[in-house]
Amino acid sequence: MNSILDIEKNTVVEEAKAYHKEQGLEVVFTHEISKTELQIISERTKKLPAMYHASVGMLLDRLKNGCYLLVKDDEIYGHIFAHRHTIQKYSVYERSSLWIHKKYRNHNLGLLLMDCLTKRFTKDFLISIAQERTVHTNNELLGMKHITLKELSPVLVETLEEIGKLRDEYKYKYYVNPYFESKIQKFNKILTK
Repeated sequence: MNSILDIEKNTVVEEAKAYHKEQGLEVVFTHEISKTELQIISERTKKLPAMYHASVGMLLDRLKNGCYLLVKDDEIYGHIFAHRHTIQKYSVYERSSLWIHKKYRNHNLGLLLMDCLTKRFTKDFLISIAQERTVHTNNELLGMKHITLKELSPVLVETLEEIGKLRDEYKYKYYVNPYFESKIQKFNKILTK
């Protein structure tokens, strides 16, 4: 990764870590969230236009892969889930349902949660599909590479389309982690009809 990006990422993440500690917030990895909280998160994904709607059932399924929560006094102030897609026999993970409470939104805590989840899936295929420029910048800071659909296997593209993730590339950008990038040619050859 570019050393300037390394320095910037480390600086921003360290500042976010210092801020969340100063505010009494804790980052927690878990596979368990109450049904009440899952319902609140589901409703949130439905109301916010920038989020892909996730039903309680979808969130329960994603919870099997784990999620990071930003908590304080047993209240959730942020979350990010790992959404697992199965493509033939391979698992491709996607960061999903990222949200930070508006009280803490301007302090790079979203990047902090993205960083935690990205590190957790370092040795897995991780993809990020997003429209927001901030998310693109964060993906680049986290060492992910922008790819176009033509760089992906037709089987992978078809699978993304089936699960509703194939988007207009002018609005949405696809990023993959270094592990995925290093295996993409091999992965494309394996993923044939």
